[in-house]
Amino acid sequence: MNAADSQATVLLAQGLVMRFGGITATNNVTLNLHKGARHALIGPNGAGKTTLINLLTGVLQPTEGKIVLEGQDITNLAPYQRVHRGMVRTFQINQLFDSMTPLETLRMVVSQHRGLGGKWWQALGVRSDINARCEELLAQFHLTEVMHQETRVLAYGKRRLLEIAIALACEPRVLLLDEPVAGVPAGEREELLQTVAALPADVSILLIEHDMDLVFSFANRMTVLVNGTVLTEGDPQQIANDPQVKAVYLGHDEAIGAHHG
Repeated sequence: MNAADSQATVLLAQGLVMRFGGITATNNVTLNLHKGARHALIGPNGAGKTTLINLLTGVLQPTEGKIVLEGQDITNLAPYQRVHRGMVRTFQINQLFDSMTPLETLRMVVSQHRGLGGKWWQALGVRSDINARCEELLAQFHLTEVMHQETRVLAYGKRRLLEIAIALACEPRVLLLDEPVAGVPAGEREELLQTVAALPADVSILLIEHDMDLVFSFANRMTVLVNGTVLTEGDPQQIANDPQVKAVYLGHDEAIGAHHG
């Protein structure tokens, strides 16, 4: 990827405002996600990270501002239309997938993404490309050994891996990684972190995360959100040494400053 490519903006949020009654949850937020980026969105609880992600994915409609994906204004598009345009968010696996295996789940998602809709199960015998893509995803996300187990019995770390595999099955150009290690036991984190680090370079990633070790090992660009407003943006070194950021995190400032300063 050449320097010009890496500076190309793939996702632009411009002047986003979100008001709920008298409360401004998102206050004039502008965010540039460059092609191939590893960009982290951080901030204390209540900073407005979830609201911003809901705006980007179309769950919420902004009061003001616009969202542009690869040069196209997507501010008014429904969430599924954004997925078709290449913006995908990892999501908690809901009850629908509990009784399905990782292999069945990925076959369904890959088939639907390729336009087979409800006929996915008919195509399995003849569509070797779908089976090949599923095998590739299962291997990439360390799920081959558990591919025939029902999702409900999987270790939590494996469930999170399956969530990211589902997102990648939609062939995103922009991937919103929504707290991928939240709730994952320490013993299962390493596999997840390595997998996240190895995600394809051509997929531009916006990571929302509380775990500072993950943020600093993964991100090459960081935006700090406080009270719905962008406090600052920079590379990890700049953020680690920023006195404003340290002040915001107070009790956590050692976690930001000491290990990464």
